Amino acid sequence: MSISTKFFRPFLISLFSILLLGNTETFAQSVTLYTPYVKVSAPPGESLSYSVDVKNKGSERADVNLYVSGLPAGWTYEIRSGKWNVKELAILPGEKKSITLKLNIPYKVRKGTHRITLVGGDYKLPLYIVVSKQGNYETEFTCKQNNMQGHAKANFTFSTELKNVTGERQRYALQARAPRGWEVKFKPNYKQATSVEIEPNQKVNMSIEVKPPYNVKAGTYKIPVAALNNNTSSELTLEVVITGTYEMELTTPTGVLSTHITAGDEKNLKLIVKNTGSSVLENIKLRSSNPRNWEVTFDPKEIKALEPGKVEEVTAKVKAYEKAIAGDYVLKITASTTETNAKAAFRITVETSMLTGWLGILIILLAIGAIYYLFRKYGRR
Repeated sequence: MSISTKFFRPFLISLFSILLLGNTETFAQSVTLYTPYVKVSAPPGESLSYSVDVKNKGSERADVNLYVSGLPAGWTYEIRSGKWNVKELAILPGEKKSITLKLNIPYKVRKGTHRITLVGGDYKLPLYIVVSKQGNYETEFTCKQNNMQGHAKANFTFSTELKNVTGERQRYALQARAPRGWEVKFKPNYKQATSVEIEPNQKVNMSIEVKPPYNVKAGTYKIPVAALNNNTSSELTLEVVITGTYEMELTTPTGVLSTHITAGDEKNLKLIVKNTGSSVLENIKLRSSNPRNWEVTFDPKEIKALEPGKVEEVTAKVKAYEKAIAGDYVLKITASTTETNAKAAFRITVETSMLTGWLGILIILLAIGAIYYLFRKYGRR
């Protein structure tokens, strides 16, 4: 090998390498990516769609690999051109292709600015997404009005909304921790159920019916309700204000509302006043509607206060008219407060006294004796 050849061959190799690298650099710069939306703001769970132009400015066909780098954990994407998901495009010189980058932001995401890079060949297009709030893998359970007021016999219906703010379908168990005796019914989409299934980022309108127990006392009651599963849960506290009811009952210890009495005599009737409502009854007064010339007094005359469910015993002293004719009489007694009253009607049978009976017999005997005497004395004439 000659000296000239020995030195000329490396020179040709070096020149060829320079030319080749120069062509590669030219190719690298010939492909560009463009979108006007390089910085956008979006909430957690949002799907963003970028329209991107891929242009070949070179003089030869360019085969462009397409992918996204710097993607945060949990984020997903796809690149489409027309109806196809694409990973590589072949673009002729001077030609421009349009692609769509779909970017899915997860629900569990950090608030702030996130940078990703769309790569096409050797060209890199940085994109910035500003997540507007801190995202979580959560469930939202809300109620427009979680406080209601009514009496003890009322039914309370709350309108709520349950939203699945996750990226997966969720099946929720519906539970309530109500005070003892309270009844709670869940009705998602107006049908009673103990569980409900919700698609990602979807919601269900649900009514919750609350029924207080019998004779519940006036006051404020909290009823925690929850929608939960192994992945996520949410709780909501409902509040019911019971204003109370005013009711009472007037009867006797045995429930019998009839008795006997002798004309002119006195008799004690044992009465029971019971608070069957849910509020305290105050200043209960007793009065009577008597048969003519009868007398009725009460001991005590007034009950100062009677708690719900409690009983107070009252004695009614009844004196029948001394000239009352034997038969049935009606005595009406009323227990009343400002808010309510209770009435009881007693049937009282008046009987003739023993003295009156014997006097009647004696008069009959005297009449018979007088007739006999007159018959003996004047009968023979």
